[in-house]
Amino acid sequence: MPINSFLYPAPSTPSFAYDVANSVRLNAGDNPSGTVTQGTPTNVDKYTFSVWVKRADLGAGNSKIFSVTSGSTYGEEKLEFNNDDLIWRQTEPSEGNTNWERVTDRKFRDPSAWLHIVVAYDSSQGTAGDRCKMYINGVQETSFSGSSNPSSGQDSYTNTSGRALKFFALYQNTSSQNAGAYFAEMVYIDGQQLDPTSFGEFDSDSPNIWKPIDVSGLTFGNNGFYLDFEDSSALGNDVSGNNNDVTFSNIASTDQSTDTCTNNFATINALQAWYPTSTSPVLSEGNLKIRTGKGSSSSNGYFYYVSSIGFNTGKWYFEVKPTETTGNCLIGIVGRQPISNAQLAEMADGYSYRKDGTKRNNGSSASYGATYDSNDIIGVAVDLDNNKIYFSKNGTFQDSGDPTSGSTGTGSAYSLGTPSQGFYFPTVASTDYAEHSTFELNFGSAPYSISSGNSDANGYGNFEYSVPSGYYSINTKNLAEFG
Repeated sequence: MPINSFLYPAPSTPSFAYDVANSVRLNAGDNPSGTVTQGTPTNVDKYTFSVWVKRADLGAGNSKIFSVTSGSTYGEEKLEFNNDDLIWRQTEPSEGNTNWERVTDRKFRDPSAWLHIVVAYDSSQGTAGDRCKMYINGVQETSFSGSSNPSSGQDSYTNTSGRALKFFALYQNTSSQNAGAYFAEMVYIDGQQLDPTSFGEFDSDSPNIWKPIDVSGLTFGNNGFYLDFEDSSALGNDVSGNNNDVTFSNIASTDQSTDTCTNNFATINALQAWYPTSTSPVLSEGNLKIRTGKGSSSSNGYFYYVSSIGFNTGKWYFEVKPTETTGNCLIGIVGRQPISNAQLAEMADGYSYRKDGTKRNNGSSASYGATYDSNDIIGVAVDLDNNKIYFSKNGTFQDSGDPTSGSTGTGSAYSLGTPSQGFYFPTVASTDYAEHSTFELNFGSAPYSISSGNSDANGYGNFEYSVPSGYYSINTKNLAEFG
């Protein structure tokens, strides 16, 4: 079934005086969680929580950011996505009725964008509506589908001594309601109700773009912490100076990512896919791994999936690791987002390398290179300065291809035509309705372990094989320079 997106293929990028190096990439199916036990608070009635999020589990119910118990049978204070809404709520200890809440009436459905969330609590405020403030990308939310206020002096649960503050999971069960998303710059402030200017600012050249600032100089309070996710061996390390480390479970060093709120990498676009009615793909690993569905007949057995970022100029490189090749795998690019039940291999602007070693475009196959199978790594080099495409298998470009040959196009698989929608998108596809295929895509922030490690000339990306000279990983900083 087709799904629509409002994605801009090549987003503009502001200049960043402050760069965020790393995020943590969570796969909900791994049951990720984090825990920190609160000590004596600076002020139990005041706190601020700030985090940057890039969603991967669109439509998931109760996708937790944080959760903490009231200390009784019922009662929880939480921040979570529930389907498309963002909910910040405290329920009472006895029957679980709502004490106070903020439930957004606008939706958060873009899997390609980073989002900055600030929730700031101060029950001592004389104006009831000021006791719970929520900000998205630097702007206070004022319109809610559900909203009620704390009573004066009402204690928070999150900042109560002895309570276990849980992240990415339900407070009482770390294998329930887990988040699937990227998180960066996670900050907890004990004893102050801060506004978002403590954590970010609007770009002077692009005043609608909100960007992060250095938070290391903030006063964090007794229970405060700052996670920058820069130590892959200790992703829960608190760098605020308080040493209030968060203990992570089911989160590995390979879950550290360079996809951040200052350099946004491509992923699979969960909102732009073609798959047959009543079947669906399974996406995981921050929308970098996809297992295709299966059709019920050959007439509805075509599946293809595109990236969240496209390009129409420049030279670009990405790698794909098929880990299940029972279906008829194809890897390449396409000049449109999915709009109809059509095979990638049949499209005039679809160019692919098939697992049987052939290349395919516009309904025609031709002999090309070696066959590939599970756990081989296919490199794709797209030269839109000269309109050529090259494919490699485990570091060797097929048909003696030379991606640096320019207009000569030595060994290129195809000379590219004009994309029908103006941009080319990295693509994976399966055209065997009876079997699954699984792909892991590396646009520079790999969802699997890299044994060698190769970046582009700008120092971005982590690839298994060398990036051809003049080619770049697909992220917003490179796009701003070359796209």
